[in-house]
Amino acid sequence: MYMKGIILHGGSGTRLRPLTYTDVKQLLPIAGKPISEYALENLIEIGIKNINIVIGSVGGLEVKKFYGDGSRWNVNISYTYQPEPLGIAHAIGLTKAFVGNDDFVVFLGDNYLQNGISNLYEDFTNAGSDGHLGLVPVDNPSQFGIAEVDNGKISKLVEKPKTPTSNLAIVGVYFLTPKVFESIDRLKPSKRGEYEITEAYQDMIDRGLKISYSIISGWFKDTGTVDDFLACNRLILDKLGDNGRRDNVSGRFDIHPTVKISSDSEVVGPCFIGEGTRIEHSYIGPYTSIGSNCIIKNAEIEDSIIMDGCEIDLLNENRIKKSLLGPNVRVVSGSKYGMRLVLGRDSKLEL
Repeated sequence: MYMKGIILHGGSGTRLRPLTYTDVKQLLPIAGKPISEYALENLIEIGIKNINIVIGSVGGLEVKKFYGDGSRWNVNISYTYQPEPLGIAHAIGLTKAFVGNDDFVVFLGDNYLQNGISNLYEDFTNAGSDGHLGLVPVDNPSQFGIAEVDNGKISKLVEKPKTPTSNLAIVGVYFLTPKVFESIDRLKPSKRGEYEITEAYQDMIDRGLKISYSIISGWFKDTGTVDDFLACNRLILDKLGDNGRRDNVSGRFDIHPTVKISSDSEVVGPCFIGEGTRIEHSYIGPYTSIGSNCIIKNAEIEDSIIMDGCEIDLLNENRIKKSLLGPNVRVVSGSKYGMRLVLGRDSKLEL
């Protein structure tokens, strides 16, 4: 079955500030790879070759620079510009010319599904429906779009309800036919000023179109907050296989061959360490991802993401834990007895 793919790269990422003042949230790395690249790989796994990325007013050039024309992945990538963050349905509506008469799948660029989307694709294909959703039980349904299911059919969809009547959250992957565009054209902005994808699906249901669903297996993560981002990092690192042995390293790891680890350092997996990084007189604990060309000295780090080009040199005994450091951050202790801080807007510091 021929399909096209769409990855949404819009939104301002307010819950990940200050990182998203300067970096696109979907390009922030987990285990050495932008979170949206996992979405791209999922699309490729089900045979999709023609992909459109919807970019917003923030970071569009960076997205184009990273993904280019898609030749690095042997796919064709084009771009659609969404000038304002007016919601998922609005973004999908802008891709009408790209979609044409083909069925398609939309993937939110900051979402991650443990088991990919192959089962969703198969269920959509077998159902012969006009739209398909992945649903997953959650403990906090008011934070998601939710689906009410009666007698095996979706009866109602609601976006982030204050008083949820279901715990089935909608995951950020939407299988659709071009019939959705008529529903999108009929939408009006919601109370939060967005064109909601749940309302587009609801309109399709009200029009008598067939909407199917799957209860997904495995975990699903929306990486919209720091805690969710770190949780996703842990889950991805947990999937690492056995990559052999390396001096001063225990557990499962993905460490680039150029990484230098001093004999007085200890690295405990699961962990990721990128190209050209140096670890000296330090402890790197489980669930840590360290980017490329970092210098880590006299430090203890665990359950954290350290992005490319960071320098950490700590004289005191404080351990960096459950932290997220953006690219080229420098954390250096000047004294054992005090600290000098220069923090920008929306910075967060826990000591």
